[in-house]
Amino acid sequence: MKTSSAQTQVTQTTSADGTPISVEHLGTGPSLVLVDGAFCGRSFGPARSLATTLADSFTVYFYDRRGRGDSGDTRPYSVEREIEDLAAVITHAGGDPYVYGISSGAALALEAAAAGIPMRKLATYEAPYTGIGDTDGTPTDHAGHLNSLLAQNKRGAMVSYFLVKMIGVPAFVPIMLRLMPKIWKSQKDAANTLPYEVAVLNNFTAPTDRLAKITVPTLVMVGGKAAPAMTSAQTTTAAAIPQALHRTLDGQTHQVSDAAIAAELRGFFTD
Repeated sequence: MKTSSAQTQVTQTTSADGTPISVEHLGTGPSLVLVDGAFCGRSFGPARSLATTLADSFTVYFYDRRGRGDSGDTRPYSVEREIEDLAAVITHAGGDPYVYGISSGAALALEAAAAGIPMRKLATYEAPYTGIGDTDGTPTDHAGHLNSLLAQNKRGAMVSYFLVKMIGVPAFVPIMLRLMPKIWKSQKDAANTLPYEVAVLNNFTAPTDRLAKITVPTLVMVGGKAAPAMTSAQTTTAAAIPQALHRTLDGQTHQVSDAAIAAELRGFFTD
């Protein structure tokens, strides 16, 4: 059963540094917080659709991460402040919710769990600790390049650089996206947060020492069609977290389907 988006409630919480964070929730049942990946927020990306799918089982909270949508962007940025943002949302959701993070949102949720932010259980999907931050063993200054482009207000170039040079999509993809004005605008609007993603992702390297501090029950998931580097990243992540479960979702890519992920979350969270 799906709950109509008209039944959602939009509220605001405040992070420790005073940054307003816009939060939306719908559904009934135990609280579940969704943490988005790059570009995404309440109005763009998979969170709303997944929240609607899960609303018959959980009260689902999803939010605009710092610098996106209706949330603030107090400077200077730090990963610790993004962890505080998530902590504020978790408190807003009742203080001990289930948490699910996808892509860079998975990395943020893992960092929060490692920092001791309370959560009942944690599930992640494809935190991209894929090693793309290094070239022949030498760290690549992705954040520096992105910040340089941002200083020149070259947001489209930032999106293209992130997608092609960092994520590895074919060079024609940004060209095709420019032909989709709504999507392209949403991505450019969030381009200022791309340097934040590099920090959250530890320059695309799994922070195994910090992951080892996680005590909350954790499920680490990867798609069956993931590239070898992504598959390896999830194996490394799961191995670093004490007693973590590791699961492969057959037939799934990084754009995991609502049905596939919802089935896993219901099973893991309600077990």
